[in-house]
Amino acid sequence: MATDKATRPPALQTADSHDLIRVHGARVNNLKDVSIELPKRRLTVFTGVSGSGKSSLVFGTIAAESQRLINETYSAFVQGFMPTPARPEVDVLEGLTTAIIVDQQRMGADARSTVGTATDANAMLRILFSRLGQPHIGSPNAFSFNVPSVRASGAITIERGAGKTVRQTFTRTGGMCPRCEGRGTVSDIDLTQLFDDSKSLAEGAITIPGYKVDGWWTVGIFTESGFLDPDKPIRDYTETELHDFLHREPTKVKVNGVNLTYEGLLPKVQKSFLSKDREAMQPHIRAFVDRAVTFTACPDCGGTRLSEAARSSRIGGINIADACAMQISDLAEWVRGVDEPSVAPLLAALRQTLDSFVEIGLGYLSLDRSSGTLSGGEAQRVRMIRHLGSSLTDVTYVFDEPTIGLHPHDIQRMNDLLLRLRDKGNTVLVVEHKPKTIAIADHVVDLGPGAGAAGGTVCFEGTVEGLRAGGTITGRHFDDRAALKETVRTPTGTLEIRGATAHNLRDVDVDIPLGVLVVVTGVAGSGKSSLVHGSLVNTPGAAWGHHPAARPGEGVVSVDQGAIRGSRRSNPATYTGLLDPIRKAFAKANGVKPALFSANSEGACPNCNGAGVVYTDLAMMAGVATTCEECEGKRFQASVLDHHLGGRDISEVLAMSVTEAEEFFGAGEARTPAAHAVLGRLADVGLGYLSLGQPLTTLSGGERQRLKLATHMAEKGGVYVLDEPTAGLHLADVEQLLGLLDRLVDSGKSVIVVEHHQAVMAHADWIIDLGPGAGHDGGRIVFEGTPAGLVAARSTLTGEHLAAYVGT
Repeated sequence: MATDKATRPPALQTADSHDLIRVHGARVNNLKDVSIELPKRRLTVFTGVSGSGKSSLVFGTIAAESQRLINETYSAFVQGFMPTPARPEVDVLEGLTTAIIVDQQRMGADARSTVGTATDANAMLRILFSRLGQPHIGSPNAFSFNVPSVRASGAITIERGAGKTVRQTFTRTGGMCPRCEGRGTVSDIDLTQLFDDSKSLAEGAITIPGYKVDGWWTVGIFTESGFLDPDKPIRDYTETELHDFLHREPTKVKVNGVNLTYEGLLPKVQKSFLSKDREAMQPHIRAFVDRAVTFTACPDCGGTRLSEAARSSRIGGINIADACAMQISDLAEWVRGVDEPSVAPLLAALRQTLDSFVEIGLGYLSLDRSSGTLSGGEAQRVRMIRHLGSSLTDVTYVFDEPTIGLHPHDIQRMNDLLLRLRDKGNTVLVVEHKPKTIAIADHVVDLGPGAGAAGGTVCFEGTVEGLRAGGTITGRHFDDRAALKETVRTPTGTLEIRGATAHNLRDVDVDIPLGVLVVVTGVAGSGKSSLVHGSLVNTPGAAWGHHPAARPGEGVVSVDQGAIRGSRRSNPATYTGLLDPIRKAFAKANGVKPALFSANSEGACPNCNGAGVVYTDLAMMAGVATTCEECEGKRFQASVLDHHLGGRDISEVLAMSVTEAEEFFGAGEARTPAAHAVLGRLADVGLGYLSLGQPLTTLSGGERQRLKLATHMAEKGGVYVLDEPTAGLHLADVEQLLGLLDRLVDSGKSVIVVEHHQAVMAHADWIIDLGPGAGHDGGRIVFEGTPAGLVAARSTLTGEHLAAYVGT
């Protein structure tokens, strides 16, 4: 044995010594030359206030470089099809392992994407039904609602030798319902919202957004097509004219010597509005679609998306539509009961996937649930399912706040999963704010000390005990506990919800008090969003009804966690509408046009078109962005920068932080009340450190939601509905958020918050707790009353956790 040890090559011991990931000189976004060493095969948690640089370090540096290096191992041909991240700004990165990123990007809200299609569970079910279903109707395609049935026949010529013409027929059986084309819903268009039939086309009869009387591509083609009389009111059209106006198939027409395609108004609307994702539309277009289009479950397939043949094939009395509609925890039981040796490996894989759903706390979903309706936290946990059963080890898993959307009761489960991934021999990096998850870390990296330009340095590195004892903001607030309020506000009225049955709600009746801070809580999947969004936000008329507290004309303002759509040209100033009053103030002070002060319009630097950087595309390699030499990254023409307001030019104003700009536009020559009001709201939601011109694409998730909240605060809503406003907020910022909620309520608004954070629960005037469980075990109201009452009763999971939190 001794000689064996002596002759062992030293290389093996060297190989064992690579147990650190080293980062040296990271400068991505706001990071200031950060250098750290992270232990491998351990759980490292990154903490720090929102905007301190956690994501820049974990996602923008470590994970991005790992992904880039993996991409480089593929051939140039394959790389051409892959996203190409640029090399992050960092001097040295050593010891990287393959990174698997599990982030909070919402799943694509495509009308055809469901939980089943997003996780491969549907693919396995389709194979199962194609093998065992009775009667047998065809291949797995016959059970797919994304595959239409196709029939074709004709002659084909095979050019081989003398070349022969052969008669061929081709058929493919798909599972798509022909009527709704696999979408599950059919749309009905309200014609009164498309046009005013008392007017003629020339008088502006068409009322669709963007259809102007002088619009060449829109109304012009109708008036010049020769099919319609532009001066005749639509109500006087003959049957043929009405058909040509509304339904005509695409037809080639010549207008003023130009060949164009004319088609009826309805197919035009279908193509331009209904085939697009509703969430991606601009607000005024979305409002038009909501007014003009009603979606109902398809009468042919009953909303299942599947053809009659696919629904006729069954295994033990269950068809594939029934299986996809079951709660996943029930479906897992059903699959266990299917015993067929010929498909044993398939059943084992399907059971493992379904059991992972249950284990991760998503057993309440069903496979036919549209993936666009999942919350950010649910989408993240659905992505985790792929990795739970994986045999890979020595991988780096990177998580972005995995506890978002989780009740305190479920956080323990998530902690166990993170530890399990680590114990398999993986490196787990987690960006997180919840003390309960920070507490299980082997190693903590705390970034700060502030946000934005005031952050970007490592304030602490070490154990959780060291963090607690350290003087950093995270350490000081680690054991913060909000106390229950001594007194609660008195409601000014109530909002009645009667017989709510959306999703899993069981005919719920509840009175929501107005003029106070109401928190709706309960475990993930208990029905909180269904109650608030299904009964309040989407059907305000029904909820407001006729009770005295509903002030007419004041609706419900909903601030959810949906992503902000914006390019790298969008920034807080453009998104909040702040730039308009600023441009006008500059134009007025200098006697020129406002458009000069827009980097997306006349004032743009001609070299970089107002982007500030010049992009060079290098095919399959990462594109290079270099600062524009002409404007030095300022985005404006030199002549525009000669115009000043209060001694500053427009690029200097866009470089200011919100706090600086609030002072600048508040007094003196630059005093602009409209701009000052918007800046005040941004400071209120805790975004004082953001610079006005920072691209939206660089904001963190929590920052985006607060930006939305600031924008909505200007609306004249009577009721504000917030969906987990503490998402992405540091412990120290939660206090500021509570102050903001109090100010909203004190100004006469009603605030309803869907939330899991115990500090917000403790601060509420009224709590509505749903449960007792998730899915079909939830959907009932298990408690209504004050937080003190909930703690005293301890009758629900929330009550027990809140009591433990406030230390009673």
